[in-house]
Amino acid sequence: MKREKGEYLIQSIAHALDILGAFTPQEVELGVTEISRRLGLPKNNVFRILATLELRGYIEQNKTTGNYRLGLKTFELGQTFIHSTNTVRQARPVLEKIVEEVNETAYLGILKGTNAVYLDVVETRQAVRSASRLGAIIPACCTALGKAQLAFMAREELMRLFGRSKLVAYTSNTVATREELFRRLDAVYENGFALDEEEYEEGVRSVGAPVRDFSQEVVAGISISGPAYRITPERIQNQLVPLLKRAGLELSKRLGYEVGVKMEGVKV
Repeated sequence: MKREKGEYLIQSIAHALDILGAFTPQEVELGVTEISRRLGLPKNNVFRILATLELRGYIEQNKTTGNYRLGLKTFELGQTFIHSTNTVRQARPVLEKIVEEVNETAYLGILKGTNAVYLDVVETRQAVRSASRLGAIIPACCTALGKAQLAFMAREELMRLFGRSKLVAYTSNTVATREELFRRLDAVYENGFALDEEEYEEGVRSVGAPVRDFSQEVVAGISISGPAYRITPERIQNQLVPLLKRAGLELSKRLGYEVGVKMEGVKV
């Protein structure tokens, strides 16, 4: 009889992966005691695993605070994953074309639960630019790239994702309630693009569009981001939205999307 994969679980490796997963963009450093409390592991076990990960380069210790943070090896693994995906390879020339035309930063990202994960970026050549989000994991409801994907989910799935989670306010423009989020996603579904009106970072605006693949489903998002004084409402409507829609369609075709094939899009 074939054994279930769970029967092959090596507990110490599972604990090591749990420790790596405990670090987030909001908490980049953690101490032994905090990790032990969160994961329900003995402090001695946590310390030994951290020491092993540190020797291998996956964890670093802040000598000033004594806390731990992710090491360079985790970044290298992430980069290897990013460059191995077909979506990233296909998106790169599309992102480059966007930047060539409007000279603003262009991103590719996917959803992971309620978060948007930024997989690739082509930066603007302008001296004044927003901080790069490459590799960042940001709440999808605060980002144009994330909302461009959330809008095509079924209401039941959105309720599963956001039904119990509290929406965190990052700026005064952050969506405050699930009801308001769903109303905004309705507009994204209808219009084919999403906006980040300084909702995650003050002074930064973004425009996002969905990307589909051969399954006709939305599998990623692309966005244009920059300082709010350059990404004006007039420029968004007259230049950036038409360009981004064309770019999203071009990337979708590269991933096998067939124009004209009936899609069962779900309005939220």
